[in-house]
Amino acid sequence: MAAPMELSCWGGGWGLPSVHTESLIVMAYARFSGAPLRVSAVDHSWSAPQGDVPVLISEDAVIAQPAKILNYLRKQKYNADYELSAKQGADTLAYIALLEEKLLPAILHTFWVEAENYCSVTKPWYASRIPFPLRLYLPGKMSRKALNRILLMRGEPPLYRLNDVEAQIYRDAKECLNLLSNRLGTSQFFFGNTPTTLDAFVFGFLAPLYKVHFPKVQLQEHLKQLHNLCRFCDDILSGYFRLSVTGFSPAGQDTVDANLQKLTQLVNKESNLIEKMDDNLRKSPQHPPRKLTTLKLSAAGEESSLLTRLSPC
Repeated sequence: MAAPMELSCWGGGWGLPSVHTESLIVMAYARFSGAPLRVSAVDHSWSAPQGDVPVLISEDAVIAQPAKILNYLRKQKYNADYELSAKQGADTLAYIALLEEKLLPAILHTFWVEAENYCSVTKPWYASRIPFPLRLYLPGKMSRKALNRILLMRGEPPLYRLNDVEAQIYRDAKECLNLLSNRLGTSQFFFGNTPTTLDAFVFGFLAPLYKVHFPKVQLQEHLKQLHNLCRFCDDILSGYFRLSVTGFSPAGQDTVDANLQKLTQLVNKESNLIEKMDDNLRKSPQHPPRKLTTLKLSAAGEESSLLTRLSPC
C-alpha cells in the first residue's frame, strides 16, 4: 500500500473543504484518482508556506503548483485521465487555458479587489487563519498580488482605466461560464460519468464563487442562473467531500458568521493601530518616508487616482 502524501493547503468554510481555488483543484483530483492524501490546513501555522500553497510533501519530493502536483500524482499511477482519448486530452488543456484567461481574473477581483467583499469576507477569513502579527500584513500582500496579476493579464492597451478593466473581465467571465454550461449540458461530468482533470479544475474555480457568502455578487448571481454548473458543484461536494458538506449545521454556520463579523472588527482595529504607528514612524526624522514603486498603467495623474481606488480597505 502506498504511503500517504501530505497536502498543505488553505482550510475550508461555507461547506467547502477549502475556499482556495488551487487547493480545491488538487484535493478534487486526489479524490477522483484515489490518491492517498493527508490534508494539512495551514490555519494558524507560523511555518506554513502561506504564499505558495498548495504544497504536496511526499517521501521523495516537495512540489508546489497544481499542474506540477497533478503531474506527480500521475507518475505515481494516480491518473484520473487514463480513459480519455487524445482529442479529449487536447480539449482538457484548451478549457483549462480558457479558465485561467477568462475566469481567473474575475475570481481574483471578486475575492481580493472588490472592496466590500475583501473587507467583509476575504480579509477577515484569511486573517483568522494567520497568526498575529502576520494577519495584519499577509492579507494585504495577497490582495496586492492579486491586483497586480489582474493588471498584468488584462491591463494592456486600450484598457488603461480601472472601469474598463473591471467591465471587460466580468464580461469575459460570464462568457466563460456560459461556454462551460453549454459544454457540460446534462452530463454529470465533462467527459461522461467519470470525473477527470478538467472536472477538478472547473470545480476548483467555481465552488468558492458558488458557495462563499459575498455582499457583492455580480458574477455569483450569473453562476447561480446556470443550474447545471451549480448541480455539478453540488454533486462533487456530496459525492467526494461528504463530510465537508455536512460539517456545519445551520446553527453552526450562524456561529461561524458571528465569529467572522467579530474578527472583522478586530482586524480593522488592529490595522488602524498599525497605520497610526506607521504615521508616527514616517514623521520621525530617524525614519523618513520612502517612495513606493507601483505598476505604471497610464498618465501620472490617473495612476494616483487608480491606486487610491484600488485600495480595498
